[in-house]
Amino acid sequence: MKSERAFPKLIITSKAARSLKNGHPWVYADEITSIEGAPSDGVIVDCFEGTSWQGAGFYNSKSKIAVRIISRNSNDVFDEKFWYRRILYAVKYRMTVMQGDDFLCCRLIHGEADQMPGFTCDRYGDIAVTQIACLGLEQNKDSIYKALLTVFEELGQPLKGIYERNELALREKEGLELYKGWYGGADYPCITEIIENGIKYSVDVENGQKTGFFLDQKYNRQAAARIAKDKNVLDCFTHTGSFGLNCALGGAKHVTSVDISSQAIDMARANAVRNGLENKIDYVCEDVFELLTKMAEKKDHSFDYIILDPPAFTKSRQTVDSAGRGYKEINLKAMKLLPRGGYLATCSCSHFMTDELFRKMLSAAARDASVSLRQIEARTQAPDHPILWNVPETDYLKFYIFQVV
Repeated sequence: MKSERAFPKLIITSKAARSLKNGHPWVYADEITSIEGAPSDGVIVDCFEGTSWQGAGFYNSKSKIAVRIISRNSNDVFDEKFWYRRILYAVKYRMTVMQGDDFLCCRLIHGEADQMPGFTCDRYGDIAVTQIACLGLEQNKDSIYKALLTVFEELGQPLKGIYERNELALREKEGLELYKGWYGGADYPCITEIIENGIKYSVDVENGQKTGFFLDQKYNRQAAARIAKDKNVLDCFTHTGSFGLNCALGGAKHVTSVDISSQAIDMARANAVRNGLENKIDYVCEDVFELLTKMAEKKDHSFDYIILDPPAFTKSRQTVDSAGRGYKEINLKAMKLLPRGGYLATCSCSHFMTDELFRKMLSAAARDASVSLRQIEARTQAPDHPILWNVPETDYLKFYIFQVV
């Protein structure tokens, strides 16, 4: 470091220092060997290996992740200008990878991948929806939100408001309260309309899943639709109906969309009506596992294209094995139901179900179904959800399209 700073000092293990040098932004509590300066939770601390500075980040004694690194530049001053630069850098990246109308509806901040650990920000037109899972960022959110509003004002695309979806269970581990609502006391309608891939959706930023909509599958939906022409499609775990709607717009002969949630089915059906596609899609409110089992018993081979977009079956390493069995069950049944030459789109949105594990599961399912998989597409999340190779947690979505032969 060029000069002494007033921040508290944490001495970390050589293992933690190696991890930081490799680009991972976390220091775990058991990797801290000593603390100088009695930091309070949420403040910025400097991390050292011996006398060698490794980075600065937010400290929280209540969390297993004791430090979340936000800077590896010892000259950084963490004022409003710092947050403005960080936001501007992230937004300019999205303007490059999400051009045209895609920039109107995308993820603006993807946590660690944008050097803002624990912070998510999605854009739905003139509304930004945020989630914060880091105490230090919560304490600096006024500066962060000011920067966000300023950046879009300067772009000539002013944001109407910021809706906070801070009801994540993870916040409790950070010692944060759970709440949601418009930032700054604003009072706007919580239902807005977006257009993705030419399809209109109603998005409920107050009660919808995550921040209101799953943006990460945007281009995977396009890929799925490209091969849907003249096919009978079974869209499983449809949620807002997005894969089915893309396939219907792509020329599918007919689509049947399934979800266990009646609320999801109502929302998906309304989206079909909104796009004039209601005559091309049937909606079924049923457990997908049970439906596939019934179809197998009846030897129902009426669908030549099946899409599996399940919720995350695992959110921890401890449940990966049981999740693998769930993934295998639905994929095996889908492979058996498809005629030879049929098509399967399948995915997992769990970080803990790695691509290697997912591929092994698919291979085992194909072997048990006595079929071969001809790969058409191997994809991941859209680039507004960037993957940092040195931060495995940012790489979570696996998406494959196969012909079953």
